[in-house]
Amino acid sequence: MTAADDRIAQLQARVRLGAGFGLTDRDRVLRGLSGLAKHLAGWGPEQVDIEASVKDRDGPDQRVTVNLWLTGWPHLVAGSRLPDLDQALVEARKDLIRRIEDEKSRREPHKGRAPAPAGARSASSPLRGRH
Repeated sequence: MTAADDRIAQLQARVRLGAGFGLTDRDRVLRGLSGLAKHLAGWGPEQVDIEASVKDRDGPDQRVTVNLWLTGWPHLVAGSRLPDLDQALVEARKDLIRRIEDEKSRREPHKGRAPAPAGARSASSPLRGRH
């Protein structure tokens, strides 16, 4: 099994096809979203819900949307208006990965910096020394 096949297998239990996609599109959608797998490795399949949908498929206003629900996280949404469906899935996947990484960064303490004690003010605070 290749690495890509392994990523697709990891997503199979997590991806639902929404409006505009049929069962015959499942492999195509899984291939397009396969890069998400390594970014979702910290969650079990029961903690991840991914829905891919497309509006106005093959039309001039085609829109691919990927919704992601992770236990304990806010709902994340990514989309693409690219006319090629495979490219649109890849663009939406990349946008979703960026959103996942941004959310991870917000949740992690900054490296090399201890949190300030409650009530402490910085030396540059304009209220320092005032009572």
